[in-house]
Amino acid sequence: MKAIIFDMDGVIIDSMPLHHQIEREMLREYGYDISEEEHNTFAGNTDYYMWSVMKERFNLEASVDELTAIKKELFVENLDKVKLLDNFYDFMLAVYNEKYLLAMASSNTRKAIDKVMDIFSLSKYIKVSVSGEEVEKGKPNPEIFLKAAKKLGVEPKNCLIIEDTFVGIQAAKAAGMKCIGFKNPNSGDQDLSGADLVVESFKELSVDTIKELL
Repeated sequence: MKAIIFDMDGVIIDSMPLHHQIEREMLREYGYDISEEEHNTFAGNTDYYMWSVMKERFNLEASVDELTAIKKELFVENLDKVKLLDNFYDFMLAVYNEKYLLAMASSNTRKAIDKVMDIFSLSKYIKVSVSGEEVEKGKPNPEIFLKAAKKLGVEPKNCLIIEDTFVGIQAAKAAGMKCIGFKNPNSGDQDLSGADLVVESFKELSVDTIKELL
Protein backbone atom coordinates (compact mmCIF):
# COMPACT_ATOMS: atom_id res chain seq x y z
CA MET A 1 0.00 0.00 0.00
CA LYS A 2 1.10 3.54 -0.78
CA ALA A 3 -0.16 6.81 0.62
CA ILE A 4 -0.29 10.55 0.07
CA ILE A 5 -0.34 12.77 3.14
CA PHE A 6 -1.45 16.37 2.68
CA ASP A 7 -0.71 19.33 4.85
CA MET A 8 -3.91 21.39 5.20
CA ASP A 9 -3.17 25.12 5.42
CA GLY A 10 -1.69 26.38 2.17
CA VAL A 11 -2.06 22.99 0.45
CA ILE A 12 -5.69 21.93 0.71
CA ILE A 13 -7.17 25.28 1.71
CA ASP A 14 -5.75 28.72 0.93
CA SER A 15 -5.95 29.82 4.56
CA MET A 16 -2.66 31.55 5.30
CA PRO A 17 -4.14 35.04 4.69
CA LEU A 18 -6.85 34.28 7.26
CA HIS A 19 -4.28 33.07 9.81
CA HIS A 20 -2.26 36.23 9.33
CA GLN A 21 -5.27 38.53 9.47
CA ILE A 22 -6.45 37.09 12.79
CA GLU A 23 -2.98 37.04 14.35
CA ARG A 24 -2.14 40.59 13.26
CA GLU A 25 -5.47 41.90 14.56
CA MET A 26 -4.88 40.20 17.90
CA LEU A 27 -1.39 41.68 18.17
CA ARG A 28 -2.66 45.15 17.28
CA GLU A 29 -5.15 44.96 20.12
CA TYR A 30 -2.09 44.83 22.39
CA GLY A 31 -0.45 47.66 20.46
CA TYR A 32 2.10 45.60 18.56
CA ASP A 33 2.73 44.39 15.02
CA ILE A 34 5.23 42.30 13.06
CA SER A 35 6.30 42.45 9.43
CA GLU A 36 4.78 40.17 6.83
CA GLU A 37 8.21 38.68 6.19
CA GLU A 38 8.65 37.75 9.84
CA HIS A 39 5.08 36.50 10.05
CA ASN A 40 5.77 34.04 7.23
CA THR A 41 8.56 32.42 9.25
CA PHE A 42 5.90 30.88 11.49
CA ALA A 43 4.17 29.10 8.57
CA GLY A 44 3.84 25.40 9.33
CA ASN A 45 4.37 25.83 13.06
CA THR A 46 1.72 25.42 15.73
CA ASP A 47 -0.27 28.34 17.11
CA TYR A 48 1.24 27.60 20.52
CA TYR A 49 4.76 28.08 19.20
CA MET A 50 3.88 31.35 17.45
CA TRP A 51 2.18 32.81 20.53
CA SER A 52 4.99 31.64 22.82
CA VAL A 53 7.40 33.73 20.76
CA MET A 54 5.04 36.73 20.66
CA LYS A 55 4.35 36.63 24.41
CA GLU A 56 8.04 36.58 25.25
CA ARG A 57 8.92 39.30 22.76
CA PHE A 58 6.15 41.74 23.66
CA ASN A 59 5.54 40.62 27.26
CA LEU A 60 1.85 40.11 26.48
CA GLU A 61 -0.47 40.05 29.48
CA ALA A 62 -2.52 37.02 28.40
CA SER A 63 -1.08 33.53 28.78
CA VAL A 64 0.05 31.52 25.78
CA ASP A 65 -2.84 29.14 26.38
CA GLU A 66 -5.34 32.01 26.36
CA LEU A 67 -3.88 33.56 23.21
CA THR A 68 -3.84 30.21 21.44
CA ALA A 69 -7.43 29.45 22.43
CA ILE A 70 -8.66 32.84 21.15
CA LYS A 71 -6.83 32.39 17.84
CA LYS A 72 -8.18 28.86 17.38
CA GLU A 73 -11.78 29.91 17.95
CA LEU A 74 -11.53 32.92 15.62
CA PHE A 75 -10.01 30.76 12.90
CA VAL A 76 -12.74 28.12 13.07
CA GLU A 77 -15.45 30.80 13.14
CA ASN A 78 -14.10 32.27 9.90
CA LEU A 79 -13.39 29.06 7.97
CA ASP A 80 -16.34 29.71 5.68
CA LYS A 81 -14.22 32.48 4.12
CA VAL A 82 -11.53 30.15 2.78
CA LYS A 83 -11.54 28.10 -0.41
CA LEU A 84 -9.92 24.92 -1.63
CA LEU A 85 -6.70 25.42 -3.58
CA ASP A 86 -7.36 25.44 -7.33
CA ASN A 87 -7.47 21.94 -8.83
CA PHE A 88 -6.90 20.23 -5.47
CA TYR A 89 -10.21 18.37 -5.62
CA ASP A 90 -9.54 16.99 -9.10
CA PHE A 91 -6.08 15.81 -8.05
CA MET A 92 -7.44 14.21 -4.89
CA LEU A 93 -10.08 12.30 -6.88
CA ALA A 94 -7.48 11.13 -9.41
CA VAL A 95 -5.16 9.62 -6.80
CA TYR A 96 -8.07 8.25 -4.76
CA ASN A 97 -9.37 6.43 -7.83
CA GLU A 98 -5.89 4.95 -8.28
CA LYS A 99 -6.25 3.40 -4.80
CA TYR A 100 -3.73 5.58 -3.00
CA LEU A 101 -4.53 5.92 0.70
CA LEU A 102 -5.02 9.57 1.66
CA ALA A 103 -4.39 11.39 4.93
CA MET A 104 -4.15 14.91 6.28
CA ALA A 105 -1.46 15.95 8.77
CA SER A 106 -1.84 19.54 9.92
CA SER A 107 -0.41 21.67 12.71
CA ASN A 108 -3.91 23.13 13.01
CA THR A 109 -6.51 21.99 15.55
CA ARG A 110 -8.76 18.96 15.45
CA LYS A 111 -11.78 21.27 15.39
CA ALA A 112 -10.46 23.13 12.34
CA ILE A 113 -9.55 19.92 10.50
CA ASP A 114 -12.98 18.41 11.12
CA LYS A 115 -14.73 21.57 9.95
CA VAL A 116 -12.68 21.68 6.74
CA MET A 117 -13.49 18.01 6.16
CA ASP A 118 -17.16 18.80 6.63
CA ILE A 119 -17.34 22.02 4.58
CA PHE A 120 -15.64 20.48 1.56
CA SER A 121 -16.95 16.90 1.94
CA LEU A 122 -13.47 15.37 2.08
CA SER A 123 -13.97 12.56 4.61
CA LYS A 124 -15.10 10.08 1.94
CA TYR A 125 -11.63 10.30 0.42
CA ILE A 126 -9.31 11.34 3.25
CA LYS A 127 -9.80 8.61 5.83
CA VAL A 128 -7.10 9.60 8.30
CA SER A 129 -6.14 12.93 9.83
CA VAL A 130 -3.74 14.02 12.55
CA SER A 131 -3.79 17.45 14.18
CA GLY A 132 -1.07 19.41 15.92
CA GLU A 133 -2.93 18.76 19.18
CA GLU A 134 -2.35 15.03 18.83
CA VAL A 135 1.45 15.06 18.80
CA GLU A 136 4.00 16.05 21.40
CA LYS A 137 6.38 17.73 18.98
CA GLY A 138 5.37 19.91 16.04
CA LYS A 139 7.04 20.23 12.65
CA PRO A 140 9.96 20.10 11.79
CA ASN A 141 9.80 17.05 14.05
CA PRO A 142 8.50 14.11 11.95
CA GLU A 143 6.08 12.84 14.62
CA ILE A 144 2.90 14.06 12.90
CA PHE A 145 3.74 12.37 9.59
CA LEU A 146 4.89 9.14 11.25
CA LYS A 147 1.64 9.04 13.23
CA ALA A 148 -0.41 9.52 10.06
CA ALA A 149 1.50 6.71 8.33
CA LYS A 150 0.95 4.41 11.30
CA LYS A 151 -2.79 5.14 11.31
CA LEU A 152 -2.88 4.34 7.59
CA GLY A 153 -0.88 1.16 8.10
CA VAL A 154 1.73 2.25 5.53
CA GLU A 155 5.51 2.21 5.84
CA PRO A 156 7.07 5.72 5.83
CA LYS A 157 9.08 4.91 2.69
CA ASN A 158 5.79 4.37 0.86
CA CYS A 159 4.37 7.77 1.84
CA LEU A 160 4.45 11.00 -0.13
CA ILE A 161 3.97 14.33 1.65
CA ILE A 162 2.65 17.50 -0.01
CA GLU A 163 3.80 20.55 1.96
CA ASP A 164 4.05 24.30 1.43
CA THR A 165 6.55 25.20 4.17
CA PHE A 166 10.21 24.74 4.99
CA VAL A 167 9.48 23.13 8.37
CA GLY A 168 6.96 20.78 6.77
CA ILE A 169 9.50 19.57 4.23
CA GLN A 170 12.07 19.10 7.01
CA ALA A 171 9.54 16.96 8.89
CA ALA A 172 8.76 14.88 5.79
CA LYS A 173 12.40 14.15 5.06
CA ALA A 174 13.12 13.38 8.73
CA ALA A 175 10.29 10.84 8.54
CA GLY A 176 12.00 9.13 5.60
CA MET A 177 9.23 10.08 3.19
CA LYS A 178 9.13 11.53 -0.30
CA CYS A 179 7.95 15.13 -0.45
CA ILE A 180 6.44 17.55 -2.95
CA GLY A 181 6.95 21.21 -2.16
CA PHE A 182 3.85 23.23 -3.03
CA LYS A 183 4.82 26.83 -3.76
CA ASN A 184 1.93 28.89 -2.45
CA PRO A 185 2.66 32.65 -2.65
CA ASN A 186 0.40 33.21 0.37
CA SER A 187 2.75 31.07 2.46
CA GLY A 188 5.60 33.53 1.92
CA ASP A 189 9.07 32.94 0.53
CA GLN A 190 9.53 29.39 1.81
CA ASP A 191 12.67 27.38 1.10
CA LEU A 192 11.28 24.29 -0.65
CA SER A 193 14.61 23.13 -2.07
CA GLY A 194 14.66 20.06 0.19
CA ALA A 195 11.62 18.58 -1.56
CA ASP A 196 11.87 15.87 -4.22
CA LEU A 197 9.75 18.00 -6.53
CA VAL A 198 8.46 21.59 -6.36
CA VAL A 199 5.22 22.67 -8.06
CA GLU A 200 3.15 25.83 -8.14
CA SER A 201 -0.21 24.23 -8.94
CA PHE A 202 -2.00 20.92 -8.69
CA LYS A 203 -2.31 21.14 -12.47
CA GLU A 204 1.37 20.22 -12.57
CA LEU A 205 0.69 16.93 -10.78
CA SER A 206 -0.72 13.73 -12.20
CA VAL A 207 -1.01 10.09 -11.25
CA ASP A 208 2.08 9.40 -13.37
CA THR A 209 4.03 12.01 -11.41
CA ILE A 210 3.09 10.32 -8.15
CA LYS A 211 4.02 6.88 -9.48
CA GLU A 212 7.46 8.17 -10.46
CA LEU A 213 8.05 9.53 -6.95
CA LEU A 214 6.72 6.47 -5.12
